[in-house]
Amino acid sequence: MRVILKAGLLALAPETDDERRALSDWQLAMADHVLTVLGGGMKGISLHDLGPKDEACREPINVVFDHADRWRPISNLAETPFMLRGQTYASVEGFWQGLKFEADADRLRVAKLWGKEAKMAARGRGEPASFTFDDQIVFAGTAAHRRLMLEACRAKFSQNTLARDALLATGERPLMHRTRRDSTTIPGALMADIWMRVRAGLRKAGTGV
Repeated sequence: MRVILKAGLLALAPETDDERRALSDWQLAMADHVLTVLGGGMKGISLHDLGPKDEACREPINVVFDHADRWRPISNLAETPFMLRGQTYASVEGFWQGLKFEADADRLRVAKLWGKEAKMAARGRGEPASFTFDDQIVFAGTAAHRRLMLEACRAKFSQNTLARDALLATGERPLMHRTRRDSTTIPGALMADIWMRVRAGLRKAGTGV
């Protein structure tokens, strides 16, 4: 194996068939990984694998339901059934949009929705100035309103294995929630912060929440 050193470059040139096969296998295994140099001096150096680039460099993840990827179960719109205060919800979005309705029958109907149906369930109704939930009056956009989102997310990720596994698989990578139109009650930055807070709580509890 011939070694070529230049500024900012270390190249390996195989000289035998065995070396070519070994280098080809290594290249496939290490594709898009990040390496770091250890050692130095007259004794030589070694290259150590830090893992896939997106994880090693902690590249942010934009969690959006419309992206059909492994992170989709994290989205509020995902079908990830959970129970909150005795009521079953198909999605966090179904819970959140249901708060805009006063009648229990409407809230029960919206609780069964997920995806775009849940998102559009209260279209045209606007955001009420306040609402009643569990016999308590909550004013829209306040800390109490946002605590309900945190409570719903904690319930979802603690109860739903699919959602919890997806959230924990994000590792230490920062989460984002950037959409075409940001929410006024739960802006994307705040939503992402809630997910990361829940993630930290799951890790602290050993994921056995």
